[in-house]
Amino acid sequence: MIKILTIIGARPQFIKAATISRVIRNTENILEIIVHTGQHYDDNMSKIFFEEMDIPEPHYNLGIGGGKHGQQTGDMLINIEKVLIEEKPTVTIVYGDTNSTIAGALAATKLQIPVVHIEAGLRSFNKKMPEEVNRIMTDHISDKLFTSTDAAIENLKKEGICTTKISKVGDVMYDAALFYKEKAVRNSKIIEELNLANNDFVLATVHRAENTDTKERLSRIIHELDKISKKINVIFPLHPRTKQKIEEYKIITKNITFINPVGYIDMVMLERTCKMIMTDSGGMQKEAFFHKKPCITLRSETEWVELVESGCNFLWTDEISLMDLYDKVIVTELDLSRNYYGDGNAASLIIGKVISTYKYR
Repeated sequence: MIKILTIIGARPQFIKAATISRVIRNTENILEIIVHTGQHYDDNMSKIFFEEMDIPEPHYNLGIGGGKHGQQTGDMLINIEKVLIEEKPTVTIVYGDTNSTIAGALAATKLQIPVVHIEAGLRSFNKKMPEEVNRIMTDHISDKLFTSTDAAIENLKKEGICTTKISKVGDVMYDAALFYKEKAVRNSKIIEELNLANNDFVLATVHRAENTDTKERLSRIIHELDKISKKINVIFPLHPRTKQKIEEYKIITKNITFINPVGYIDMVMLERTCKMIMTDSGGMQKEAFFHKKPCITLRSETEWVELVESGCNFLWTDEISLMDLYDKVIVTELDLSRNYYGDGNAASLIIGKVISTYKYR
């Protein structure tokens, strides 16, 4: 029996873990123990994802919410270590680039428990981003690295990571997009509730520290979006951190339609129905591509370089107004001919590799 201990804590990880957990439940002689760090603890950012995506109830919820990066990561490290000692798993799975990711990887590595990193090899080459530090450190201490793209493999090779640790499997978020799209069409009512029509709005999200932690930067983003919303409706699901910062900075907007954070099913419908996506989220950049929508990334760099190179994703830099970039992108024809993210079976490939690697451990 292989016992997998899965560490999750943030919205994108819930989506990725849903695909893996579904495969595990349908596989013999494998058991999953889910640990939720509590990094995203708001019901709209956490509980709803477990309900909508049929993710098993976490065996442990550590309840570690806010706090500065060092404190939050340290608290997670201490508490994850206790769970690992009690459960004695065969292997630990971590996802992406959050504080939950690095805390889980460090705790397991120090106890000599193998670490599997899903969505490995991504690089923005901007170490001011906490996520960049987390993903680099996690890759270098993990035992098995599952990548989504060829670019991720090249990043790992350049950093001297042994190629025997690396497997390209595709993207588990693409698995989720394919699996849940019909459920979204059947069950989501958000388009009707917001009185929206197909292609008549821009979907915008902002949450990263580099966009929210200074008044100047967040004010510019909000004011630029406010100008665009005079031309086309801007729907803005408001991350709790962003909401708090808008209130703290006293940023005034007249035209943007702010809504509460939404679950995965409603977000899929918003992405499928919108005219364009504007975001600083790495996951939503891919989801825009999955749903054949142009994306403006509200950053000057991205981990998903293939989408920029293909002309489907456009980086926003200080040299251009967001309105001017919107006007350029809205008339651009997207090249959707290439499949960068696999065949929708990444989760099955990952669990197959985990079983073959660790079944005799």
